[in-house]
Amino acid sequence: MHGWIILDKPLGLGSTQGVSAVKRALRTAGLGKAKVGHGGTLDPLATGVLPVAIGEATKLAGRMLDSDKEYAFTIAFGMQTDTLDAEGTAVATSAERPAPADLAAMLPCFTGAIEQMPPAFSALKVDGQRAYDLARRGEEVVLAPRAVTVHSLVLRDSPAEGGIDSVTLVASVSKGTYIRSLARDIALALGTVGHVTMLRRLKAGPFTLAHAISLDNLDEAAKGGRLEQHLLPLSAGLDDIPALALDPDQAGALRQGRVLAGIAASDGLRFASLHDVPVALVEVEDGNVRVVRGFNL
Repeated sequence: MHGWIILDKPLGLGSTQGVSAVKRALRTAGLGKAKVGHGGTLDPLATGVLPVAIGEATKLAGRMLDSDKEYAFTIAFGMQTDTLDAEGTAVATSAERPAPADLAAMLPCFTGAIEQMPPAFSALKVDGQRAYDLARRGEEVVLAPRAVTVHSLVLRDSPAEGGIDSVTLVASVSKGTYIRSLARDIALALGTVGHVTMLRRLKAGPFTLAHAISLDNLDEAAKGGRLEQHLLPLSAGLDDIPALALDPDQAGALRQGRVLAGIAASDGLRFASLHDVPVALVEVEDGNVRVVRGFNL
């Protein structure tokens, strides 16, 4: 099996546990062992789209990490925690609550290219150690701000008039964006403090909740011999890349790692295939085609 199973990850489960669940499902279905990896970490607090790559699709998992994501998240105003979410301990409180008009006016300030300080409780490394390990030991964590892009940031529901206790937003963001930091900064800009109480990933790269399957349904499909019905093809992870059709000689050359010359295609990444069989992710430059990632199919 080579392709993708998109999990709707439940609350309280880590991404690695999600991968383990897919491995168990493959064994239950009698499909044997396969290389399996995920295409983007989700914290146990978060739910939603977790792309799980199987077989040759694991070669694209790194590319999935670099893709844009979309999240729905709820900010509860009035308390900030050390983890910036509901799992943490309160470190600041405020009686101030933002007005709907002030919130609506503030959102454009957090859209576009912005800088944000990552949470101390993050997987970033500081002197070779994970920041969250240092934070849990009570040590000071000093992280550098990072440039990220918030493509869009909108209200999911219109808040009631008066002071807002909580609000749910939908954000489309570039790789490396921390939603918990975004929530913290929005609250501070509104003259109060806040933390994330709900975080759900709606989209990762080309994959959405429409593609996703729950763990219960995954287990039932495996036991019923229907697991392959939920396997998306390897090419589904490359839906945003133009295709490049090959003839047999060209496919053979690329599989040997050779460069194709004189190809009439515009520069950039291409998904090269032979009769719908994936051959390679390639880079086209001045009519020359070089393999970026080859597939053993």
